[in-house]
Amino acid sequence: MEKLILHEYAASGNCYKIRLTAALLGLLLERVEYDIMKGETRTPQFRTHINPLGRIPVLQVGPRFLAESNAACFFLADGSSLIPDDRFQRADMLRWMFFEQYHHEPNVATLRFWLHFVGLDALSELQRSQIPAKRLAGEAALQAMDDHLALVDWMVGDAVSLADIALYAYTHLAEDGGFDLALYPAIGAWIDRIEALPRFVAMAAPTPGGS
Repeated sequence: MEKLILHEYAASGNCYKIRLTAALLGLLLERVEYDIMKGETRTPQFRTHINPLGRIPVLQVGPRFLAESNAACFFLADGSSLIPDDRFQRADMLRWMFFEQYHHEPNVATLRFWLHFVGLDALSELQRSQIPAKRLAGEAALQAMDDHLALVDWMVGDAVSLADIALYAYTHLAEDGGFDLALYPAIGAWIDRIEALPRFVAMAAPTPGGS
């Protein structure tokens, strides 16, 4: 495989899911850190050479650049046990990955960012007005996961898949956004299973300059 470089902010769950995928597969990633709080992904140089949208993560594969965290995870895991062989299970895996980006991340991750990094006092009036709705939507997403995981060990099939990795990234940090994970015991047991996987790596603190 060509050299893999992850352009990232280490405290981002979307970046972490790519690192976790690579770790579980035993793949080496070179990491380049950007401080999103200082606008380092919004510079003309970043937009020109890395991602025109000015967002991370971006997985660089040789000379090519792949944005969107779940697409990057899929690229790394293609052909591995993290993607089910069964056709229906593959589609179901994608269903949960779409769920993560459409229902889970915009609420659970956004509240984590607003409350844990920006701070309530620094939010705009519009952002503060959105907190109750995002909390309700985030709780609904977590409840949907908990209901599902009360019946099965993994999100899809009988083994860990990208669906689990995508959802774990921000779920295990949900309390940073004010969500009470104690209310979701099946999620708690699932988090323990993921963290017991061989080659599991915990989320690292931001490391300016990369590692």
